[in-house]
Amino acid sequence: MRSLTARLLAGTLVLAGLSGPALGATPADTLVIANTIDDLKVLDPAESFEFSGGDAINNIYRKLVELDPKTLKPGPGVAASWSVGGDGRVFTFKIAPGQVFASGNPLTADDVVFSLRRIVKLDKTPSFIISQFGLTKDNVDRTIRKVDDATVEIETDKPYAPTFLYNALTADVASIVDMKTVMENESGGDMGNEWLKTHSAGSGPYMLRAWKPNESVLLEVNPKWPEAPAMKRIFVRHVAEPATQRLLLERGDVDIARNLTPEDVASVQGNAALKVVDEPRGRIYYLSGNQKYEPLAKPGVMQAIKYLVDYDGMASSFLKGQVIPQQNFLPVGFLGAVDDKPFKLDVAKAKEMLTQAGYPNGFDVEILVRNDQQRLAIAQSLQNTLGQAGIRVSIKAATGSEVLSIYRARNAQLTLEAWGPDYPDPNTNASVFASNENNSDEGNLVGNLAWRNAYAATETTPLVAQSVVEQDEAKRVELYHRMQEISRNSSPFVMMFQQIAQNAMAKDVEGFNSGGAVSSAFYYVVTKAAK
Repeated sequence: MRSLTARLLAGTLVLAGLSGPALGATPADTLVIANTIDDLKVLDPAESFEFSGGDAINNIYRKLVELDPKTLKPGPGVAASWSVGGDGRVFTFKIAPGQVFASGNPLTADDVVFSLRRIVKLDKTPSFIISQFGLTKDNVDRTIRKVDDATVEIETDKPYAPTFLYNALTADVASIVDMKTVMENESGGDMGNEWLKTHSAGSGPYMLRAWKPNESVLLEVNPKWPEAPAMKRIFVRHVAEPATQRLLLERGDVDIARNLTPEDVASVQGNAALKVVDEPRGRIYYLSGNQKYEPLAKPGVMQAIKYLVDYDGMASSFLKGQVIPQQNFLPVGFLGAVDDKPFKLDVAKAKEMLTQAGYPNGFDVEILVRNDQQRLAIAQSLQNTLGQAGIRVSIKAATGSEVLSIYRARNAQLTLEAWGPDYPDPNTNASVFASNENNSDEGNLVGNLAWRNAYAATETTPLVAQSVVEQDEAKRVELYHRMQEISRNSSPFVMMFQQIAQNAMAKDVEGFNSGGAVSSAFYYVVTKAAK
């Protein structure tokens, strides 16, 4: 096994133009990661909306406002400073001088304006993060504007809480792209979208060298980055099986394994050459019920399912150390988060609720789930406990990208998924779980989880709108508390767990940060001790 996996890795590195030491050890200037990346669909930051894409984009591009990799607090990025006008609607950003893209082109206000307008005009899945400030295809050429080569203004439709806008600008979708390079590769008026799906045009520490779907992603250092990172290359291998990830780590074929089971983690912790770094994440595991499927739309059915989840049992067994039970849409650590956990496994109560809903003998339903060992184990637990109340569950497993395509088209029944915050503001979750401004199929709000599940969110949608303009923080907190109470009592979302990332790595790896509660991974601060 060792010689086979090592030869595969070595062969891939050679094909990628890399050379390194003998088999069984990664190159000193290359970080090799085993991860599940079958969700990766595209790498255009205006379109990408998957976990794996976020990891790459976070290291290829810069944003106006960025999260510091050590503190994970918002701070200067492409913009050196910013301010808001007296009416609370015009936000001004001063561009730091001397910045260049990997192409060598200077980064100016023109690139910033182009990048932000491009998000709204392309109108891809994550565009709502920017367009939610009243920016539309019809007004964006006026509301996002260049003042001079170093100054950009964004005019919003109302005086939002300033931190809300600044936080939203840290999201991957707000990445600043090289206008000249992108438009040189435009085709049919697509603003370079097709080309940028598989290429990069950023000013961050790395460039995209190669991407093979369901196989690997290779990033290479940007020669124009002012402080060359210790890791000249980042090589991410798609390894679906946790046991295989652990084996590769133990044999020195990878530096980091990101998807180990608790049993694998225990094994690594007993190895003096390796270590495990626990990191609380904002990622929420949830089960959702499509309200287009009649049984799931009946009042009381999804509430009954909330009593058919073995929250504590899963968290103390095959998910031990990797999750904490969480029954609300805001993760611990966010403004407005609550710790209320009213649900526990109670089959008798669930049966009573199902009878009242008109399903005394249960019904047939399908759970759509990513073909991932941990998620499949959760799905199998759900299949067992729902079955105890007569709900006959079949499991449909598919790749991450296939699951997302079905889910985003509103074609699932029950979906087992995970959601990670896009920016460090409670609206990042409230806007997708508790708001739905157009529940029709024509609404096409694919980035919105309520819409994907045909959930109108009638009670909470106005509360979400109110919360983003509320200047009083205490009142904002009250609004989020109310939204989560309503969601627990009536939404089709069964919130189950908040993730604790357990990244296993070689002892000599330092500085790896998988992004904390909000962000994606940071590679450019990683070092490896000389061997």
